[in-house]
Amino acid sequence: MTNDPRRDAALALHRFGLGPRPGSIAAIASDPRGALIAELERPGAGRIYNPELKTSAQASRIAFEARAARQAQRIVAERARKEAEQLKAQGQAMGDDDAPADADAAKADATKPAAASEQPAGPTIERQMFLAEVKARLDAASVAEIGFAERLVWFWSNHFCVSADTVPNMVGGYEREAIRPHIVGRFADMLLAVEGHPAMLVYLNNWASIGPNSVAGINRTRGLNENLAREILELHTLGVRSGYTQDDVIRFAYVLTGWTVISAVDNPEHGAEFIFNPRLHEPGPQRVLDKSYPDNGVEQGREVLADLARHPAVPTHIATKLARHFVADEPPPELVERLAKVFRDNDGNLKETARALVIADEAWAGEQSKLKRPGEWVVAMVRAAGARSAPERFVRGQALLGEPMWRPSAPKGFPDDEANWIDGIGQRLDIANNFAERIAERTDPREVVDTALGPLASAETRQAIARAESRQQALTLVFMSPEFQRR
Repeated sequence: MTNDPRRDAALALHRFGLGPRPGSIAAIASDPRGALIAELERPGAGRIYNPELKTSAQASRIAFEARAARQAQRIVAERARKEAEQLKAQGQAMGDDDAPADADAAKADATKPAAASEQPAGPTIERQMFLAEVKARLDAASVAEIGFAERLVWFWSNHFCVSADTVPNMVGGYEREAIRPHIVGRFADMLLAVEGHPAMLVYLNNWASIGPNSVAGINRTRGLNENLAREILELHTLGVRSGYTQDDVIRFAYVLTGWTVISAVDNPEHGAEFIFNPRLHEPGPQRVLDKSYPDNGVEQGREVLADLARHPAVPTHIATKLARHFVADEPPPELVERLAKVFRDNDGNLKETARALVIADEAWAGEQSKLKRPGEWVVAMVRAAGARSAPERFVRGQALLGEPMWRPSAPKGFPDDEANWIDGIGQRLDIANNFAERIAERTDPREVVDTALGPLASAETRQAIARAESRQQALTLVFMSPEFQRR
């Protein structure tokens, strides 16, 4: 840390949080590190308490019923259209005078439900639920004093990512149910919650994985799917080139057979919930990473996950990703080693690991070199202006910036290095300019630069803002300045 407490406070808000809000630099200037740690100590850190939000299983069932109802409406409308055409054809064959009196009326009525089904009056219930989850996430980011806990949510949600392209109505609930409760808990607990969550089982196709020698495997042609087992080893726990083999992947995939999801088609009360189905489970003991696990049903998988959480390769893998996310694309080796040691010595305690990140001198050294990801940058803009972001607009902006909401292109999540985001600076300029236009009339750029950057603002940045031809241009310059783009 430096000898300037206000500079350290501003850096803390950008590097570890979601950017300053009005008054927040001064509020934590007396003890920036203590303020970050205090956010982790608050009861319910990272959680969202909103009874109006549906669970992931409820949302999935509601979406299924809505799609089924719309399909039924389309079928009814198509039947009515065909019946109307038949009536009209009969009328033409008999002559106008002999035509059934209600032929034209029937045809007109038949087109109404078809048009209604093609052009709904507003967003579908599925879209409404998705936007409600986006709003809850944005609200949590907007009201956070610093946003350190929220940043940890975002980090772990990306580490254990699922995609809205596959599970559109489960992504928000998945984050609230499997990620948020564990960001200051134990890695082993988060790992178990994530890998057994229906969203992950569907996203990585484990719901359809069948042991070849199971009852279902003998009776059916569908077989083993290795996706979940492979990504747990490669992405979620050990990391690449950590000593596991293809045979370990296959054996682990056998262990995870039977981890599936209740069908909403057959069970409208519990559809989309987790279930262990022994008919799908590969029988017998399995050897994974040189340890044998007896066939004790669902517990076989839980035991493997518990051992994976404590594997010697995990601390370094997690520590490297944490340091890269918060500090630098090439994090200091000393910082990685320190975080890995704390993780290992505290049995994967994520609060202690985050605390070690905050108190490490290496985490505060150097200039702002880390380019913010699009979502972090947009939220920082909104916080600096004391505004709120509309969910629909935010979702559109995230798609334009290449970080579509809860839609990573692969199971490894969104990239966390500058090379993958620097080409999107042009799109950021467009969004910054549009946002500045919306708030310019009621927002003083001089106040925003003090709020958003304070002592981080260079003389060149302040001079450029002072010379701007309009409030809109000045605000755009604040949001596009290197000090605001980086942390």
